[in-house]
Amino acid sequence: MNFKRLGSIAALTVAGTIVLTSCAANEPAPAGNGGSSDAAGEFVGEIVGIGASSQGSAQEAWIAGFQTANPEATISYDPQGSGAGRESFISGAADFAGSDRALNDEEIAAGGFGACAPDAVAYNLPVYVSPIALIFNVEGVDELNLDAATAAAIFKGDITTWNDPAIAELNPDAELPSANITAVHRSDDSGTSENLMEYFVANAPEVWDVEPDGVWPYEGGEGAQGTSGVVDAVTQGTNTIGYADASRAGDLGVAKIQVGEEFVEYTPEAAAAIVDASPVAEGRDENDLAIEVDRTLEEPGIYPIVLVSYLIACSEYEDAETAELVKGYLSYVASEEGQQVAAEEAGAAPISAELSERVAASIEAIQ
Repeated sequence: MNFKRLGSIAALTVAGTIVLTSCAANEPAPAGNGGSSDAAGEFVGEIVGIGASSQGSAQEAWIAGFQTANPEATISYDPQGSGAGRESFISGAADFAGSDRALNDEEIAAGGFGACAPDAVAYNLPVYVSPIALIFNVEGVDELNLDAATAAAIFKGDITTWNDPAIAELNPDAELPSANITAVHRSDDSGTSENLMEYFVANAPEVWDVEPDGVWPYEGGEGAQGTSGVVDAVTQGTNTIGYADASRAGDLGVAKIQVGEEFVEYTPEAAAAIVDASPVAEGRDENDLAIEVDRTLEEPGIYPIVLVSYLIACSEYEDAETAELVKGYLSYVASEEGQQVAAEEAGAAPISAELSERVAASIEAIQ
């Protein structure tokens, strides 16, 4: 990975109010999970996470595996969305947050994170990498090619019918209907939205003329709450298009995205490849691993619409027992076993060995 900062390497996010926990600590872990740990049974207590709905399936699997190995520990995760997760972490309503973007410079500078010790900083730890799929449900269309400018114009509302010349040029063999396009976007503050907008700004700035943000910037289209809301709206609608964590695409059509001269299908491996080729943000604590994804890369095997979802934790907690449990859980999430669980149960791309080592070192620094 193209890390821009030096530092020693040590060895060591469903909308609403549904809380994810394992069904029971003594039940078997999900298939492929194993739930084993070098410190099996060591961790006790309870911690609360709130955040990105994109992490929902992975969090279910991680929680089940960790609690199976540590039956005296209780982890809950409420997938309210990235914005809610960051707000809850800042206010102290959550011990850790899931977010599809790292805390920004302003949030870091403000400090005062509720569960953290005074003067502690927050660590952004990239533990979940997944493609963002452009999902569609269009009558008579099974395959769809899009480039950045055309996709941006669709979601902005500049292209309003499926047989628009810009779409037709990219899909010469498709029988595109003359029907109106219903473009579905997230109505909540969403890191998935912000990641999609970053792709549009990087590759089609002449179309997408606002800065990326978790809040949808344009009028029109159809808003839906959370990942599930977008998937449901696209599924139940007609001639619809939306975007979601690729693990949630289900049986919907998924567009191929132009990269260089090719149209690329998403894969977990292609998502991981662009993350590994991108730098870590400069000017932060050495244990803060916010990644600046370079979405303009055109190397073979890269898929550019990708979310890097983070777990956000304190560098130091007010409560020592909370710190130990957070460290234990996050260590499991970032481990080879935890990453494989997320790949099998949620379709995520396991983070690379190099990035995993850096994440493990950051977790070990938590006090």
